[in-house]
Amino acid sequence: MVKRLNNVNIGMLEEVSREAESDKSKARRQQKIEGEWLLKEGGPQFRAEVNFEGGKIIMESDQPRNMGGSGTRPGPMHYCFFGLVSCYTSTFAAMASMMGIGLKKLTANLEGNLNYSRVFGLSKEPVMEEIRIILHVESDAAREQLEEVEKLAFERCPAVFALTEKVRLSTALEVKQ
Repeated sequence: MVKRLNNVNIGMLEEVSREAESDKSKARRQQKIEGEWLLKEGGPQFRAEVNFEGGKIIMESDQPRNMGGSGTRPGPMHYCFFGLVSCYTSTFAAMASMMGIGLKKLTANLEGNLNYSRVFGLSKEPVMEEIRIILHVESDAAREQLEEVEKLAFERCPAVFALTEKVRLSTALEVKQ
């Protein structure tokens, strides 16, 4: 029987954690996404097939009008924020589950202040000025326990790390004539 709490497969987390203790490569994954900028007007601007463990899905984005798109799909920053808030919330749920804390309800709100002046070459100011995430938790656990879970979620969430720490990024250009 699968050991689960809060819709988290604790048994799998424990197994991967044990395996990674002796072989850190067990905690590594590689994600690849290949997409295409769409030149036809009136629809999305970018489309990619995203493969994941359970299958694949087509994702599309379109910049908001103020960024040169039509606003017909979520823009890249919507996906970035969705990734952040879903990762943070899932990390919180996983940490609570690993600590044996049952959740009755868990919801999240994210607000971000963006400054696009850098995109237009008007400043060197950061695009993301501030991001706020508020988790709303219903649980019988003590507030102190839930605060410890939130502390762990902030420390261990991959998306938080990617946005708050320097990450090596390389780009390349291949030109076909």
